[in-house]
Amino acid sequence: MLKKRLMAFALSLITATAPALALDLSAMSDEERTQFGAEVRAYLMENPQVIMEAVNALEERQAEVQAQADVDLVSRNAEAIFNDGFSYVGGNPDGDITLVEFMDYRCGFCKRAFGEVEKLLAADDNIRFVVKEFPILGEQSLLASRFAIATKLEEGPDAYKAMHDALMSYNGDITIPALRRLADTFGLNTDQIEARMEADEVTQELMATRALAQRLQISGTPTFVLDDEMLRGFLPMDQLQMIVDEKRG
Repeated sequence: MLKKRLMAFALSLITATAPALALDLSAMSDEERTQFGAEVRAYLMENPQVIMEAVNALEERQAEVQAQADVDLVSRNAEAIFNDGFSYVGGNPDGDITLVEFMDYRCGFCKRAFGEVEKLLAADDNIRFVVKEFPILGEQSLLASRFAIATKLEEGPDAYKAMHDALMSYNGDITIPALRRLADTFGLNTDQIEARMEADEVTQELMATRALAQRLQISGTPTFVLDDEMLRGFLPMDQLQMIVDEKRG
């Protein structure tokens, strides 16, 4: 991969400095290609810093392209991201900016991000926070999400928030008995919650969120959407706050 990047850089350098030159490697003789390769190698050996400059420039361009593609994806899917009608909304529901998180209860980085997001919401009371249940790490993840969504449907958003927080802090195996014990600590109706886990509306919510994630090209957790930007991966509270401040202008 690096070799291809460097050759592409060499070609762009030569064509940029000599635009009138019609450079067609396929039209070169074997001797001409050998000479050309030797000249490129000699240039890079004499100017080794060009290697990292070329790679860094390529990575910056790729990041810019990805960022713009993400903005376009968010714009095309804004209603489903920010106002799907079923995802939990916390923080300040009337906040001036919305932070959306696609999360999995078995994801270690999601657990790290949980504390950072909680600190952000405590420090900034004008952020609307939306949770997207996106279980992608196996059956235990799916079990946890079904129980959390069933709790929301059966007991309401406050009970969901309590279960969500408990699951984000929980590090054991996720089983029905473990989920029931967690729910019991909040005085919830565990029988009704368990009975509702396989309900169509639970399945439909999970399927809708998965379809949205596919459209947004989200393959890992945590993934955040902040205003018009996607933030792929864990970010500490101070970086999240900085981005929030930038979005506010």
